[in-house]
Amino acid sequence: MVKLHKIAGDVMEYLDAFKNSRPSLNSEFILIVRGLSSKNIAINEISGVLDDLVEYLDGKVLDEISDNAAKLINRMDEQIRSTVNITGDTDSGGIMRMKKDLENLNVATEYRLINLKYVGVFVAMWKDKGDFGPVFVEVAVSDDEGTT
Repeated sequence: MVKLHKIAGDVMEYLDAFKNSRPSLNSEFILIVRGLSSKNIAINEISGVLDDLVEYLDGKVLDEISDNAAKLINRMDEQIRSTVNITGDTDSGGIMRMKKDLENLNVATEYRLINLKYVGVFVAMWKDKGDFGPVFVEVAVSDDEGTT
């Protein structure tokens, strides 16, 4: 569990979103934290910031349409379902639909699925398409020991 908090803390600190951040799920094998970045990041810079974050974490980006990404999404889903009662089936394409739905609501969204040693990370950042207001940040850190 300590490594989940450390990695989530590293992500939130890197994005200057640690202050006032809140865990939305904190269990033995998965931690999800939400916050607002204090950095004034323009929409056209979000993708680069996420790429720099991957490098900072010394991670590997997973192609969102790959077996490895599907495995990570399914693992995160199992870990969430072990804590929270959710109906419906796992949907590895849900992240892409989430982005499309947010963009239909006038919100620019970027995310990365990242593989680290013993841990998978999902980081999403979004901001109003008018490029004003804060950048919202969500990070999910999944321990690979929490798999069946």
